Amino acid sequence: MAPSEGELADLRRRVREAAGAARGATMPELTFSAYRRFDDDGDRLAYEELYFRRRAHVTALAAEVLIDPDAELGALADALWSVCDEYTWALPAHEMHATHFGRGMDQCLDLFAALTAQLLAETVRTCGDRLDPRVTARVRAQVDHRVLSLLADDDRPLLWESWDHNWAAVCGGCTGLAALALWEPGPRLTRVIDRCRDAQLTYLSGFGDDGGCAEGADYWVFGFAHFVYFAEGLRESTGEDLLAHPTARAVAGFPAAVHLGGGLFPAFSDAGERTLVPAGLAHRLARRLGAHVPPEAIGWDLSRDWADLSRTLRWVAGAPEGEPSQESGTTYLPDLAWVVDRGPGVAFGAKGGHNAEPHNHNDLGQFVLAAEGEVLLADLGAGEYRKGYFDDATRYDFLHASSRAHSVPRVGGCEQSAGRDRAAVVTDCRIGDEGVVFALDIAGAYEVDGLTALRRHFNWRRADGELLLVDEVEAERPLPVEEVFVSRVRPDVRADGVVWAGRAAQARLTLPEDCAARVDVETVHTTDHDGAPDTVHLLRLGFEPQEPGATERGASERGTTERGAKERGTASRLVFRFRVGALDRAGAGDRGSGPGLNEAG
Repeated sequence: MAPSEGELADLRRRVREAAGAARGATMPELTFSAYRRFDDDGDRLAYEELYFRRRAHVTALAAEVLIDPDAELGALADALWSVCDEYTWALPAHEMHATHFGRGMDQCLDLFAALTAQLLAETVRTCGDRLDPRVTARVRAQVDHRVLSLLADDDRPLLWESWDHNWAAVCGGCTGLAALALWEPGPRLTRVIDRCRDAQLTYLSGFGDDGGCAEGADYWVFGFAHFVYFAEGLRESTGEDLLAHPTARAVAGFPAAVHLGGGLFPAFSDAGERTLVPAGLAHRLARRLGAHVPPEAIGWDLSRDWADLSRTLRWVAGAPEGEPSQESGTTYLPDLAWVVDRGPGVAFGAKGGHNAEPHNHNDLGQFVLAAEGEVLLADLGAGEYRKGYFDDATRYDFLHASSRAHSVPRVGGCEQSAGRDRAAVVTDCRIGDEGVVFALDIAGAYEVDGLTALRRHFNWRRADGELLLVDEVEAERPLPVEEVFVSRVRPDVRADGVVWAGRAAQARLTLPEDCAARVDVETVHTTDHDGAPDTVHLLRLGFEPQEPGATERGASERGTTERGAKERGTASRLVFRFRVGALDRAGAGDRGSGPGLNEAG
């Protein structure tokens, strides 16, 4: 199919409108009072909101030149000059990328300094001789001093050069493209390109053969987009093709693999539920690698990211669009230990992995349920980034990153712990015509004395929108277990069950008459990734421990030690049945019937 000329025309219209608005506006000042907020009270957004408004201002004026080569350049020249005046191109939260090397903040090469260098360098190249030579010379000098010289003239590896996640792709990709935009071939360019290429290979080394991105869908977009942008720039300049790397094709398929339908994705790690893939990236992946992004997830945003916007404006024409989403089917990513199943109007996703992943959350055994375009049992995704959020000593004090905010058990009063050795063991994954069985042992996530096994078993049937969740807990001593189910929809606890009713869909958990669980609902008022108010509801089902030797008494009691367990050990089998679907479907026929909690099975 040909791309939507209407969407591209509308994007060009919005670029012209944004450029016109920028000409009549003044870029906000980056004040010291805003800059110091991160150190003073941990707030990042106060400074970053001003910073990103400035970048959006420059990007709009620069993008106009791509579509209207004769556009007036006075406002753009002023904006470029002003960016060259900035104290730093980095964010206050990233000062370590300067202080680690004993440098001033004018040579702090973080994600956003690299993005700025690419924006300015490619804008100068796009404008050519029409831009005042004094502005051009100043941009060239500042990009060299603040960014390129750190790779061309200093052999010390930058921190991100060894990081096998989005930082290596973005910093290396943007820096390399800035060098290609400004410099003729020579020794300095060769040194920069060699290091930037190595950074891209380091980035790819962070993926398994399944191409899964542990950082989540949003950081797949951020990292892989800039990998692709650099790869295509390098191919145009030298003929070398990084997209021919065997890992690249697998990584390109990630959005289609984990799409829940309707533009939704599992918000595992620091991700969001509705990730948008820039249209230019989506079209280039389809053309070069045959990887099709679900159409519902292709974005035509007026991005503040120059690389995204400029590639969409340059690459879309003549490229194929995404193919229709696969309505039903299962994806299992064994290296990542994620499973996603899509059905007509319903979807399920769950994860294993370990608790030291990039943008890690303590979330082994986490799952999500969606129906009719709504996530009913949710992953909160990224929290607001504040001071301490990326400090291992304090990260899990934040709600979003802790296991408290995930639909995973609390055992012996303990949440999951962080660390590479805190890993899930996948014990079963069977994909069938009607759904999937996925099982894992997550006991390794808990620092609980006496806990010997915590087997979590998912059995999902898409035709019925039904999930049977079984937790089997084995321990050498009695341990209380609290099951937690997380949603942005307030649960309605009834005598016969629990219902999460959304706008068009609902989820139902059926409770048996003799359920012995303590049922509580905790409502937490927090902020989302953008700092906006967010309300979260945690359904808590508490099961008290039984002494070893107690007689098993049906669905609502903990049983005696199972055959083969250690002497005087305890074993519990907790069973949960969920149904999700449209409001007139999810509750139909299951009110007060079927298996429920703490079922002996």
